[in-house]
Amino acid sequence: MKHIKSKYEILRQKIYIVIYGSGTIAGKTFDLLLLAVILLSVVLIMMQSVVRYDKLHHDFFIISEWIITIFFTLEYILRIISNKKPLNYIFSFYGFVDLLSLLPMYLSFFFPGSEALGVIRSLRLLRLFAILDLIPVLNQSSHIKESLRASANKIVVFVYFILVMSVILGTIMFVIEGRHNGFTNIPNSIYWCIVTMTTVGYGDIAPITPIGKAIASFIMIMGYGIIAVPTGIVTAELAKNRRSKNVKNNCPRCKTFIYNEFANYCYNCGEKFIDGEVKIDE
Repeated sequence: MKHIKSKYEILRQKIYIVIYGSGTIAGKTFDLLLLAVILLSVVLIMMQSVVRYDKLHHDFFIISEWIITIFFTLEYILRIISNKKPLNYIFSFYGFVDLLSLLPMYLSFFFPGSEALGVIRSLRLLRLFAILDLIPVLNQSSHIKESLRASANKIVVFVYFILVMSVILGTIMFVIEGRHNGFTNIPNSIYWCIVTMTTVGYGDIAPITPIGKAIASFIMIMGYGIIAVPTGIVTAELAKNRRSKNVKNNCPRCKTFIYNEFANYCYNCGEKFIDGEVKIDE
């Protein structure tokens, strides 16, 4: 029994090296194959949505999707089996994405058409960062995440203000334009206000009266400022976060921009950074 268990452990370790070992030849080969299958799957789903191609190759699309789904299912099971802490993988971001990527075809039994949701598999292409050793680039998202978290309260207040303004202006437009001009009710008028404020402008509803057009012009102009506000809030937090952490900016000696925040020396003049940090130039 002990001998069988040791064989199982050896097999599990080999599977782990192939599936998780992006630094090994076997691991990189598997990852590249996986990425190719993901891309093929997404392309097939998009092609299947074209009626002309679906009529000509419907059976081919269905069979191909089932083959790919079974492949992803086996891969998901192997990831769980080969991992010493399977729950860590199952409840991780990648584990959640991997599970979602194989569910659409199974759900199509109960909800026809849900197989199109298989495009969720495109999220699995994030593993490309690991294959190309670009994890430090991906880790920079933590700065954006921290800035968004710090900006959350300000953005919530801003969104609340916009919603209140949309309700007020939408109601005013309902009173001024009336049902005969397309503003059939207050919710429909609020919808028009939001569409106009965000500069989308579907054109399904439009003011007719001079006063209505004047209010619409005001909303359009206000919309340009509204779009810039959330960006400004997050950008300010990013700059604040950067200063507080003394992220490398320029070499104090030659003023060369330092891309690597973990660098100890300037790659241009060789200047050594004190405590591995360069203060940002104010």
